[in-house]
Amino acid sequence: MKRKEFMLGAVAGLAFAAAATAGGVIDWPTAEAGPVAGVSGRLAPNAGGAGLAFAPPQGAPLSFADIFAQVAPAVVQIDVKTRVARQPGMIQIPGTPFAIPNPNGGGQQGEEGEDGEGGATALGAGSGFFIAANGFIVTNNHVVADATEIMVKLADGRELEARLVGRDEDTDLAVIKVEGTDFPFVNFEETAQPRVGDWVIAVGNPFGLGGTATAGIVSASGRGDIDNNTPYTDYLQIDAAINRGNSGGPTFDIYGRVIGVNSAIYSPTGGSVGIGFAIPATVAKPITDRLMRGESIARGYLGVGIQNLSREQITALGQGSGFTGAWVGQVTPGGPAEKAGLQINDIVTRLNGQPVRDSNDLTRRIGSVEPGQTVRLEVLREGRLQTISVRAGARPSQAELNAGPATPESGDREAPEGAGVAVGGLTVAPMSDVLRRRYSIPANINGLVVTAQDTVGELRFRPGFVITNGPASVIRTPADLEAAITAARRANRSGVFLVVWTPDQGSVPVVLDLPKSE
Repeated sequence: MKRKEFMLGAVAGLAFAAAATAGGVIDWPTAEAGPVAGVSGRLAPNAGGAGLAFAPPQGAPLSFADIFAQVAPAVVQIDVKTRVARQPGMIQIPGTPFAIPNPNGGGQQGEEGEDGEGGATALGAGSGFFIAANGFIVTNNHVVADATEIMVKLADGRELEARLVGRDEDTDLAVIKVEGTDFPFVNFEETAQPRVGDWVIAVGNPFGLGGTATAGIVSASGRGDIDNNTPYTDYLQIDAAINRGNSGGPTFDIYGRVIGVNSAIYSPTGGSVGIGFAIPATVAKPITDRLMRGESIARGYLGVGIQNLSREQITALGQGSGFTGAWVGQVTPGGPAEKAGLQINDIVTRLNGQPVRDSNDLTRRIGSVEPGQTVRLEVLREGRLQTISVRAGARPSQAELNAGPATPESGDREAPEGAGVAVGGLTVAPMSDVLRRRYSIPANINGLVVTAQDTVGELRFRPGFVITNGPASVIRTPADLEAAITAARRANRSGVFLVVWTPDQGSVPVVLDLPKSE
């Protein structure tokens, strides 16, 4: 999945802010570092009475003005410059005999680089907040990841240059620093966990306006599947309005404690629709602490693509309703898992003796393993449990993971007339050199090739799909597939579990409806 600024109609850290500043609406004078608006040191608002961790103080639902006044000096606007490739001034539209001007303004945006090479300079804006008196600022990775220049605008209008200290793209967190002392700062709250329904206040820099507060509640917690690029984060969902430029700003509780870092929104329009996501303090604090110390964030890595199985698929495998695990749909060539013998269609049920709830659970627990450490996996393979020991590697960057292997082009290419035999509503044939070349099937994929376009139930099979595994064995011949169907029928199942390789998605689990017996 793409980074947040492009997913979910996301809160883009690189939103254009020049219109608000260059037009003379806001003046941001440059000044030396020092106290902000006459305030310095740790900001410690009254946290309420003992035992009332999230109970509102008297009058809190009526106004958030007092708490905003206390924490606002710690929130900053972050403006960045990034170098982007210069777009062509003219573009050619297929089917036309002439070129037209680039509607995106190619060839005219940006400035020449200092090294003399051409390139456009993009302006972006986000938010952040002081987390220490000596100038450390927390923000989102996607706000500053590609920045060539970072400027921080304080609550009193001063502007300071910042440098990148460290960033972690897997949690979308970053730390930058400005020179100076006695900056007002706020703290993460890790002990008292916010509940669904508790008040929250989001403060940040929407659309480059700066110093903006919105209020709402925690709408949900544990949102761990909204973005494949941040697999180690269970987001807080909030309905306080978050818009472009709020990325990296703090989410406060009503006592001024930071309970999250605003990171993304779900929106069909790009503007707030009341569904925002914040990285919880329990995730943000340990990561930013390490970044502030100059540490890099290394995580364990197996080199597998995993996913959850549906209840229908679990039933088709002959497992009970309490069965849990993570299904292996891809094994990276040369990776730690392949070297240890892990295979496609394995189901990881335990890690170091502890049950694996789902794919997110396995991802995060492997991520907490030190590279080089050996982990013990219990896997279900062809109906039998076995134990595999894997020496974890170091997780590659997200860009390297997103690149992945190239996949051949797909299409509804028909097989020659008479090719294949009918089994289970499908037309299939054993793998051959001719079929491998015809459908551009990779050399490491073996199985039963679908040779005609067929629809079974809701499943649409195209020529070039390959059935590689059944519930308890590999499938290489039509007889293997027939045997899997017969075994499922004898077990009184409504479908047969299959692993099918496709050019577009790689290996995927499906449940093929059982054909009626004749």
